Amino acid sequence: MVSSGRVARSSSLAPRESRTPGRAPCAPRLRRVRKGAHRPPRRPPSGLARLRQPPARRAQAALRRPSGGFDAWGYASYGMRENLEGTLAGLPSKPGVYVFRDEQGDALYVGKAKSLRPRVRSYFQRSDGRATIAQLADRIADVEVIVTRNEAEALHLEQNLVKRYRPPFNIRLRDDKSFPYIAVTLADEFPRVMFTRERHRRGTVYFGPYANAKKVRETLDVLNRVFKFRPCEGPRPGRHSGIPCLDFHIDRCFAPCVNEISAEDYGEIVEGVIGFLSGDTASIQRELDARMQDAARDERFEEAARYRNRLFAIRHLAERQAADKRAVGTVDVIGLAVEGDRAAVQVFPLRDGRMIDRYGFHLENVVDQDELSVLEAFVVEYYGATPSIPPQVLVPVGTQGTEAIAEFLSERRGSRVEVRAPSRGEKRRLVELATENARVALEADSATREAERLRRVTALEQLRECLNLESLPLRIECFDVSNIQGESIVASMVVFVDGRSKNAHYRTFAMRGLDGQDDVGAIREVISRRFARAREGEPDESFSRTPNLVVVDGGRGQLAAALAAMDELDLPRVAVISLAKREEEVFVPGSAVPIRLELHSPALQLLQRIRDEAHRVALRYHRQKRGTKSMETIFEGLPGVGPARRRAILRHFGSVERFLDASQEELEGVPGLPPKTARTLYAQLHKAGPS
Repeated sequence: MVSSGRVARSSSLAPRESRTPGRAPCAPRLRRVRKGAHRPPRRPPSGLARLRQPPARRAQAALRRPSGGFDAWGYASYGMRENLEGTLAGLPSKPGVYVFRDEQGDALYVGKAKSLRPRVRSYFQRSDGRATIAQLADRIADVEVIVTRNEAEALHLEQNLVKRYRPPFNIRLRDDKSFPYIAVTLADEFPRVMFTRERHRRGTVYFGPYANAKKVRETLDVLNRVFKFRPCEGPRPGRHSGIPCLDFHIDRCFAPCVNEISAEDYGEIVEGVIGFLSGDTASIQRELDARMQDAARDERFEEAARYRNRLFAIRHLAERQAADKRAVGTVDVIGLAVEGDRAAVQVFPLRDGRMIDRYGFHLENVVDQDELSVLEAFVVEYYGATPSIPPQVLVPVGTQGTEAIAEFLSERRGSRVEVRAPSRGEKRRLVELATENARVALEADSATREAERLRRVTALEQLRECLNLESLPLRIECFDVSNIQGESIVASMVVFVDGRSKNAHYRTFAMRGLDGQDDVGAIREVISRRFARAREGEPDESFSRTPNLVVVDGGRGQLAAALAAMDELDLPRVAVISLAKREEEVFVPGSAVPIRLELHSPALQLLQRIRDEAHRVALRYHRQKRGTKSMETIFEGLPGVGPARRRAILRHFGSVERFLDASQEELEGVPGLPPKTARTLYAQLHKAGPS
């Protein structure tokens, strides 16, 4: 029976009384705020009396959700009821997952419980004195529960739902996108081994995340010298010229692009790379040593020297990354430090007793959570996306009630995983070392955040003072124009709130009806369109929010154009300035003399950062428009090539340049392109008759 009932709006975490021992009520998630997630708070009636006032939204939500049966996950689920009190009374005492939703139907919080009935009901009891529980209860409009067969299944489902909904009140693993990984693209015929910060490619194995991008690049450089995998980009190796690149000539690549190595032999090389990254350095060293000895016995001394150099490089890399921990074995050691609403985690992966790296993470939204809850939330998030799970995970706090965590990790690994907190010995010292590193990282992060906050506040106060603003410019919008000789004129709008970029509110515009290179006219048009949408009651928050300050890239002409556009709309005047690139002069209305801010002042640096960001966004959008136009020009007039085949061609070759250089045989290999069409296409491209 699901429940879905009405309540109202605000924070996170499972109530203290009914919390399952050892369970983190807030699963971690990356700090990515979903577009449109912010809404102004509402003040609903207090107490359970409001539950007896179901608005029309409840009926709409009931139409959106099934009233029973099995959901897309294959679990028995329960639909929304007309009365939340009745729903709470009818909740099952079984393991499962619960989802709290707001009035718009968006997920606020996802949690799991050994017993759904006491866990969900506890959110609406007054016995829990924590402010965050009261805030969350005030935002809940619907409750949805999904019954599972056991707690381990609930953990898996909870992890999937957190990734799917990104609820704003679950613990967040901050800035995961910034951590580097090493990716091996196994889906390619000749896989690449590359540096990346993304983890969304299918058929790709990822190692990491790593804490130090420089170290990752150094590791890749050593591995490339040892294994000689291809460094070129794209799913296919090399260029269409049929000539190997410089890496082949300096013995850094086996040149699969010109068939100097077979796919099978190249696959063995990739297996060696994966083995090394998985911690198996000993077998690789033994193999290199054996090859060196064989070459020396056969008096192939140059080849033996190459094997020797590779062996030394591997040993040096392994020693640099490792620290012998006296027979600790293959484990992950986790350290945790919590302070206020933030936490830091350090992970020390040890393979065969050697620490191969150190990973650092920061978590947010952990207010009112105990250490065990935060730790377990992190474990589910981290190991849910990590391909390498050791047989043992060492943690700093007691693990009573974490059998589900161990079962979750065991299923992910395919064999038993033990999660425990050592009380003495070398393993305990390792946990204490990781915890101390986490504490240092948290203190450093706090200091950095405070310094950044003070700098932002100083910059905003300086802007208010030098621009004579009535209040701090908490919301700043900046506009820039990009074009080449009047072609594909576009404009960008970037938004900074409290001195930080708000990417969800960025917008781009394609200019209409402008002839030639007219930056001033483009500024007038984009300002007019932006504020016209605000006057029309645009629900999009990027337009409905009124800025405290508008910045346009340019000089007096651009400033005058922006002011004229606002006057035409008869809107209340918003503070507008322009920033000229060359001299970094600030032009303000009504002043013949521009303002020159100190070169290193926080105010000027903030304006420069906003202006540069607007320029970057405009330039990127202009390149997209120009690229689309050039592709349309290339494909125009080509027989038998419609939109679907254009996409297939670009997917197959990766770029227009490779398509233009393709041979007839390569064109015939494009999926979905008939051989006859491929031959005709080749003839058209090369001005020759079909073969």
